[in-house]
Amino acid sequence: MENRFRRILVRATNWVGDAVMSVPALQALREHNPQARISILARPWVAGLYGREAFCDEVIPYEAPRGWQGLHEKRRVAAELRGRKFDCALLLQNAFEAAAMARWAGIPIRLGYDRDARGWLLTHPIAVPGAGEIPKHQRFYYLELLKRAKLIPAYEDNAAIRLGATRAAAERGHLRLQDTFIGVSPGAAYGGAKRWLPERFAEAAVAIARERGAHVAVFGSKEEADICRAVYEAIERAGVACQNFGGVTPLDEFVELAAACELFLTNDSGAMHVASALGVPTVVVFGATDDAATGPTGEWSRVVRHAVKCSPCLLRECPIDHRCMTGVAASDVVEAARGLVGIKRK
Repeated sequence: MENRFRRILVRATNWVGDAVMSVPALQALREHNPQARISILARPWVAGLYGREAFCDEVIPYEAPRGWQGLHEKRRVAAELRGRKFDCALLLQNAFEAAAMARWAGIPIRLGYDRDARGWLLTHPIAVPGAGEIPKHQRFYYLELLKRAKLIPAYEDNAAIRLGATRAAAERGHLRLQDTFIGVSPGAAYGGAKRWLPERFAEAAVAIARERGAHVAVFGSKEEADICRAVYEAIERAGVACQNFGGVTPLDEFVELAAACELFLTNDSGAMHVASALGVPTVVVFGATDDAATGPTGEWSRVVRHAVKCSPCLLRECPIDHRCMTGVAASDVVEAARGLVGIKRK
């Protein structure tokens, strides 16, 4: 099936972290289909990730409500897609809805994993990899889809995730920040179990900023605005200059600002994936989730975790005492950051 398509529609995943972890698959798709026009159908909160990437010719924002309430809008979008005459739909999102829209759009080749009871809507339903069939990290789930669909012949099993045009993004970020900044992202969309204590984020950021002669920038979504404000206020009280971008920075702007940071401190979150994929030295506190499956990649990332028997539990909220996170001291993160920034600067 390789190199036969002129117009490819990619249905993007709905979460920032998943979107970043799918980037290697999209880069491979472009490499093996250089002649194709690749359009990305994406929710507004992830759309900003794709515009500067070389694999993307066009971003199509998709804002229909989820579920049956958005059926009319989904039909309208499908009719618009039909007029674009795509040859192939590659569904990185696993949902039934993604396959239904591709079929309504009359796209003749529809590729995706055979799950969510949608196999009959796909022209090429791809078997979901079984346990142990592919490397554990989530990026290989998307690469394997392309391989099984014969869109790519193979893939490397050790390459880090890297976004494109990082130098240009960093230059734009520096124009706005105009100083040395430590980035901090204290939130996590999945739930409270993934969040390290806000006061310890502040403590670690203050210590590192003082050592580096840097300022601090706090980032987060609108839903994380309260956590961001608490961290910002604690850093300001400690006498370290801080800017709070929590709840006011769209993804495309966040990419530029994160790219300009000297170091990034974060939970397992979309911000972690972006910072790490930009090649920014990134220190991540893990607890409830599994860094082997969804952790940062590459030599400029470090994971800090406190080993307890119940971790990783993969729960949204901790039913006991959150010991996997309370066991991580601010000094643990500071020490990881010292080594990471020191190596990066050599």
